[in-house]
Amino acid sequence: MYKRLPPLNSLKAFECSARHLSFTKAAEELCVTQAAISHQIKLLEDFLGMPLFYRKNRTLELTETGVYYFADISKIFNRLTEATKKILTQQNDRHLAIAVPQTFGMQWLVPHLTDFHNTHHNIDLRLNGVDQDEGFFKNNETDLAIYYGNGDWKHFQVEKLLDGELIILGAPKLLASKPINTVKDLLQHQFLHIHDYQNWQDMVSYLELDGLDHQHGALFSHTIMALQAAKHGQGLVLANRALAQKEVNDGNLVQVLPHKSLRDSKSFYIVNQLDKASNEQINAFKQWILNTIQKERNE
Repeated sequence: MYKRLPPLNSLKAFECSARHLSFTKAAEELCVTQAAISHQIKLLEDFLGMPLFYRKNRTLELTETGVYYFADISKIFNRLTEATKKILTQQNDRHLAIAVPQTFGMQWLVPHLTDFHNTHHNIDLRLNGVDQDEGFFKNNETDLAIYYGNGDWKHFQVEKLLDGELIILGAPKLLASKPINTVKDLLQHQFLHIHDYQNWQDMVSYLELDGLDHQHGALFSHTIMALQAAKHGQGLVLANRALAQKEVNDGNLVQVLPHKSLRDSKSFYIVNQLDKASNEQINAFKQWILNTIQKERNE
């Protein structure tokens, strides 16, 4: 069936040359030499048994056969382009690119993704663990982002995921050797800090531990690092409950003074561009994560 088809390279060379009426411009577009274009055109003319171009000094004209052939060939190439574009668009639509803070991704999102994949098997996620940056969306490579802050991002669609609650955590072995039954028992422990010393300062004020110098102990840039340090008994960490709950569930950390939690001044939000508010994949993920968080709240 396909034995009477000319070589594809020859057809490409013809279509491009006919469109530009120039072998030189066709060579530039196809990134080959002018001689290669001339060779492909000759192969095609030999295959058809008739000329397609009039070569007049430095000008190029289509023969009558060339005019009709170009009209049909250009339609076929346009259809091929559209068909390929359609496939690529469908393939890209299956992917949802999400920028997520590393600790939130590792401690909360990834452990829950089995449920998402089971219910949305037609959407492939691309997770990018990052430090927060409001420039995520500038290159159009991010569909959704999880932000941690006050929710005041004016140029995005923003929905709160959960309020922050800071809890005190320690490793079981550490607490066995230095138990904490009262607020004053905290004085015998090192504090582990995340980002800065502010959270422990707020907690010390809340607990009315006057005179305690809270600005000691290791300082970590990411919550996941501070949780790891706490797991290894290096001190007590004051961490967001949502980020630490997995470690508590796994028995790696124990909440200290469970009735002495502190409201986090910041919360987690899911954010997307306003012009993608009706995107089906984005809305499917947002609905799933909001439902999952609400379900866990009710348990």
